[in-house]
Amino acid sequence: MTEDARRHSAAAERNAAPILAELQRLLPPRGLLLEIASGTGQHAAHCSAGLPGWRWLPSDHEADALPSIRAWCAGLERVLPPLTVDVLQPHWPGVPPRVDAIYCANMLHIAPWPCCAGLMDGAARHLSGQGLLITYGPYLEDSVPTSPGNLAFDADLRARNAAWGLRRVEDVAAQAARAGLVLRERVAMPANNLLLAWCRSTRA
Repeated sequence: MTEDARRHSAAAERNAAPILAELQRLLPPRGLLLEIASGTGQHAAHCSAGLPGWRWLPSDHEADALPSIRAWCAGLERVLPPLTVDVLQPHWPGVPPRVDAIYCANMLHIAPWPCCAGLMDGAARHLSGQGLLITYGPYLEDSVPTSPGNLAFDADLRARNAAWGLRRVEDVAAQAARAGLVLRERVAMPANNLLLAWCRSTRA
């Protein structure tokens, strides 16, 4: 795969370092991580390099994203070949029965709302007992004023596609609860983003 196949996201370049720092803090020393909505593949390349005890399995809903992922991750032995995964499907072909973490950045606001339930249900199917689902992106919160930038971003998303838009953390948590997951940690990130770590409910 040549470097020409690489797509580039300026946002992914900016946020990769702070995201990696949180992954290093939250995750145990080793395991298998499934990335949902890998996009360009920049996070897979950058973050896997900073998690030497982890194997990284990238995936994306769009098959035409896979060449870029392969190009960014070429030569990285702990990054597995990328998969095509549609979170709305009840089965995710190629995904191992158990993974130790699932990471999903910047998907929920640019996907139809049912994708949130699909992500939570898939995490409940595939996460190991102590595994974490880690989501990242801009959110709305009932108890926190929304920044002007995020309000404008939300309006722009909804104008582009009525099925898109920033999601309320409370709504995401309700979907997670239906799948037997609870919010373990909320981390404020640069540029008015949040990193949310979800785990299995002790009552599930």
